[in-house]
Formats: sequence, structure tokens, C-alpha cells
Amino acid sequence: MSSTAAQRIDVNSLNLKEQVVSINRVTKVVKGGKNMSFSALIVVGDPAAKIVGYGTGKAKEVPAAIKKGIEAAKKNLRRISVLEHTIQHVVLGKFGAGLVLLKPAKAGTGVIAGGPVRAVIQAAGIPNVLTKSIGSHNPHNVVKATIDALEQLRDRQATADMRGVGLEKVS
Repeated sequence: MSSTAAQRIDVNSLNLKEQVVSINRVTKVVKGGKNMSFSALIVVGDPAAKIVGYGTGKAKEVPAAIKKGIEAAKKNLRRISVLEHTIQHVVLGKFGAGLVLLKPAKAGTGVIAGGPVRAVIQAAGIPNVLTKSIGSHNPHNVVKATIDALEQLRDRQATADMRGVGLEKVS
């Protein structure tokens, strides 16, 4: 895991955009019958600052669940290390049975991704990337695997520091 989750990001200075990834109607069976509520998975991000986060909310109505999900996502923001138009290297993120492969792409390619992965990539502000979702298609697992893959990205300076060598030795 990355140390980016440890540092607090000031939400007020960001221009966050929210996107609803999935809404589920969930039921709890109790003695008196069935209690229905809604669960929402939300992705928020600032494309200019390369910051992204996700959250879930649950409530009796859909708008309340979305609002709770947005608040949870704002507490779960991460800074992503990317180049001007793509990511630095191929990376594989994993969460549960969900695997997400992210590959760099040339300028002009665009975001080649499916639903939940596309929401995270666009919220992070990465304009050109190729993706492949492998394994689980559960939106929760796919979003978390994509965030895991983005956290694994390192810039050249961070790689040089980690290896203890000069910047010129890092390819």
C-alpha cells in the first residue's frame, strides 16, 4: 500500500466531481417483514489535481445514500502520480477476486475502459490509458482494484529514492 492515504488532503481547496458508479436496493429481513434501503457506490475526484477517492453510503432513499457516499469518498482521497497524458508503467491492481490491468497509451487514444474503471480513471484525470478488467465484475471490487493499481504508480524520483540510486540510473 501507498503512503499517500496517510496524508490528509484538504477537500475545500479542490474542485471535486462526483460520479455514481452503482446503486443497489438492499433488503434486511426482520421479524415484522422486509426493511428496504439503498446502497450507493460513489467515486469523487479532481482531474486537475490528480486526486481520486471512493465511498459507499446506505439510506432509506437514493439521494440520501448518494450524499452519504460522497461524504465517505471525501474522507478517502488519494493523490495519484501520472505523466501529462498517461501513466508511467503497466500496473496490475487487485482487490478480492477483481483484477484491473492499466497500460500506458499514446496521446489521442483516450480512456479505453469499462464502467467502474472508467469512472475512477476519469475522476483521477488520466486522459489516455488502456485497461482490462479481469475476474470479478462486482463494481465494488473493480473500483477498489483500480484504486489499488493507481496507488502502485511511482514517478521516476520516487523510484530512485526507493532504490537509493541517482535519477539518471532509473530507466
